[in-house]
Amino acid sequence: MMAKVKIENPNIDIDLPAASLQDIFENEDPSLRHCTISTCSAEIKNYDRTDFSQVVFKQVKLNGSSFKNVELTDVIFDNCDLSNVDFLGAIIHRVEFKDTKMVGVNLADATLRNVRFENSIMHLSSFNDSSPKQIILDHCSLKGADFYACKFNKVQFQHCDINEVNFSQTPLKNVDLSNSTFERLIVSLDELKVVLFLQNRQ
Repeated sequence: MMAKVKIENPNIDIDLPAASLQDIFENEDPSLRHCTISTCSAEIKNYDRTDFSQVVFKQVKLNGSSFKNVELTDVIFDNCDLSNVDFLGAIIHRVEFKDTKMVGVNLADATLRNVRFENSIMHLSSFNDSSPKQIILDHCSLKGADFYACKFNKVQFQHCDINEVNFSQTPLKNVDLSNSTFERLIVSLDELKVVLFLQNRQ
């Protein structure tokens, strides 16, 4: 059995002032820091290259928004809708996604460090060519997700539904899939032994 992955939690103060997504555009360089955004829907859909630091999003609908090349540091998404959000090329560090809808989210070419996905729906999400390091996916549904050509480093899937996930060109030797469930996976021929071993354990 592989050792549990240890990650750093978001460094966020308990009492954060309330803010609005509109506040991002009041700065010369688009940014949002040290605040809480709650119970709202995004009217603006383009947040590309914005810097988010020490921000809590709670019950926020951002579905269909563009977050290309953003930087997220010490951020929590709690019970949000991030369906079809585009995080292409994002830098994501010490971030939690909890009870969040992430159907079709695009994390291709993203750099992820110390990130936790918990109780989230992530069907058809894309992590293509991303570099996840110290990542935990806990009780997430990942049906049809795409992890093509990922550079995994200390990644753990805990009690996830990974049916029909694509791991082509992604080494799985040091990835813990032991307590996740699947009927069919897409993997490279070199990783077939790993998958057969997992099937025999289920």
